[in-house]
Amino acid sequence: MSRIGKKIIQVPESVTFSLDSGFAKISGPKGNLEIRIIEGIDVSVKENEITVSRTSDERKYRAMHGTTRQLIANAVKGVSDGFTKDLEIRGVGYQASMQGVRLHLQLGYSHDIILETPEGITIGANRTEISVSGCDKQLVGEVASKIRSFRKPEPYKGKGIRYKGEYVRQKQGKTVGGAVG
Repeated sequence: MSRIGKKIIQVPESVTFSLDSGFAKISGPKGNLEIRIIEGIDVSVKENEITVSRTSDERKYRAMHGTTRQLIANAVKGVSDGFTKDLEIRGVGYQASMQGVRLHLQLGYSHDIILETPEGITIGANRTEISVSGCDKQLVGEVASKIRSFRKPEPYKGKGIRYKGEYVRQKQGKTVGGAVG
């Protein structure tokens, strides 16, 4: 039995959960999410608790048991609390600002980078700090990763966009001195 799959999911009172035709629909104060449930995985709801079980011990059902449980747990947490990824910008002249629903990035290129905010995501920018938040954990991580990919931190000076608290290993540059020989 899957260790993650057999854990019970507690549903807060502010969240509503319903099952219909192979989809789990979760709605709460932060938004609405829908998760596809594959055949062979049973989801049952009793009062404020959701349990996920599998009908067979075949390999694909064992693999999807814990995955389905975690997707539902992330959706419940997302619609009640939400998810946030924080990024920080390092480098002289590198900055970010919001212009309406667009993220405007100046990252040392000959042009500015403009990113349209996807539906369900809110982005906050404060010159050297960017905050990506929303109810869908995968989408929040995907948008944060896309922003980071515009200028990944380089290992010599550490300039670029990094996750808050991310450690970037510094490399030693070229040594100064003439070669004798």
